[in-house]
Amino acid sequence: MTVHFVGAGPGAADLITLRAAARLASADVVLYPGTYLDDAVLAHCREGARLVDTQDLDLDGIVAELVGAHGAGLDVVRLTSGDPSVYSAVAEQTRRLDDAGVPWDVTPGVPAYAAAAALVGRELTVPLVSQSVVLTRTQARSTAMPETESLAAFAATRATLVLHLAITRTRELMAELEGEYGADCPVVVVHRASQPGEQVLVGTVADIADQVEAAGLRQAAVILVGRALARDGGESWLYAGSRRREIRPV
Repeated sequence: MTVHFVGAGPGAADLITLRAAARLASADVVLYPGTYLDDAVLAHCREGARLVDTQDLDLDGIVAELVGAHGAGLDVVRLTSGDPSVYSAVAEQTRRLDDAGVPWDVTPGVPAYAAAAALVGRELTVPLVSQSVVLTRTQARSTAMPETESLAAFAATRATLVLHLAITRTRELMAELEGEYGADCPVVVVHRASQPGEQVLVGTVADIADQVEAAGLRQAAVILVGRALARDGGESWLYAGSRRREIRPV
């Protein structure tokens, strides 16, 4: 059997892929992150599947569940919030599965930042404003950040920033960003994107911390920062009427 790492998307049951739904429908065991996942996603699981909430398990406990299910000849899915390519601990888990001789694969999902941008109808890359998106986080009670990945270094690019796991430090972070982005730079905060109880806060570097604190947000939120969120800017050369387009023979 194979361990399937599956992106559960931002939370809504209808924002998972067809492949993800098929994996869940056939799985005997499903491990899921109860802190971040809407229970409706689990409706895709087949009746009788064993569901394991991983929010109280450490890495060893999670891997033990995966290896045990594989050893019993059971089809197992490890759900991750959003997309497995970002902040999912897939690297740590798959290293241990390799050591145990357990095969695995990955099914991508809709990342939370994409769902957040969709909620406010914004593109994160606008011509002549920002053509890069930086996905990062900050350090609080978490693993240390590499020395080369300071927020100041990323801010110097003035690219669109996507801050994960940072909501409790919003005021401090906005103060750090103000010098490069300006007090009036647009900011969007989305709590539990696509899930029941989702909240969307729209403001600026100067005032978003007040909104976050008033709303009492403490987790499961993504922060978007950048001038691209204003939608002002140029237009893409790809679609320009002045661009010569060759007609290729059929």
